[in-house]
Amino acid sequence: MSETTSGITPGGAGIVACELPRAAAAAPGRTWSGPNAQERYDILRRTKSIAIVGASDNPARASYFVATYLLGSSPYDVYFVNPRATTILGRPAYASLADLPVTPDLVDVFRRHEDLPAVAQEAVDAGAQTLWLQLGSWNEEAAAIAEGAGLAVVMDRCVKIEHARFHGGLHLAGFDTGVISSKRQLGAR
Repeated sequence: MSETTSGITPGGAGIVACELPRAAAAAPGRTWSGPNAQERYDILRRTKSIAIVGASDNPARASYFVATYLLGSSPYDVYFVNPRATTILGRPAYASLADLPVTPDLVDVFRRHEDLPAVAQEAVDAGAQTLWLQLGSWNEEAAAIAEGAGLAVVMDRCVKIEHARFHGGLHLAGFDTGVISSKRQLGAR
C-alpha cells in the first residue's frame, strides 16, 4: 500500500489496514517473479531485525499501522528510518539506513516509486538480507539492484499481512488463515 493512500477501510470506522494485493496479471509489463509463500515464510523466520524506510508518526499512514503491529505482535527488533522525524512510536528515527545502530536483516520500504532504486542501493550498502516493497510498490530496477547483490526481494506485499497469515493472526480480521490446526499458534515466528 502506498503512503499516498490512507489505508482506512470503507465503513471501517477509522480502522487502518493494508489493502489486499492486486493480481500481477492485471499489471502489464511485470516480468519479475517473486518468492512463493514458502520462501516468504522462510524470509520472515530468519529475520531478526526490520528497518522501516519511510516510517511515519502519522496514524493514518500504512507504515504507522505496520509498525504498531510489528512492535506489538512480532518478535522483530524494529527500527525507523525517516530523515524528518526524531522519534516514531516513542523510538528513535534515523535519517538513513547507514545511521542505524545495527545492520537490518529486512528493509521494509514505504517510499515513492521513483525513490525505490536508491533505497534498494542503500539496503545493499547497509548489508541487509532482504528488500521488501510494500503493497502497491513494484519496481523491477530496484529488484535487480537488490538481487544483483544477493538480497532476497519481495514486492507488492505487506509484511504485517504476511506475518499474520503465516502465524495464525489474520483470523482476528475474519480472514481464512490457511492454518489447519486445532490449536492457535502463539509466539512462533
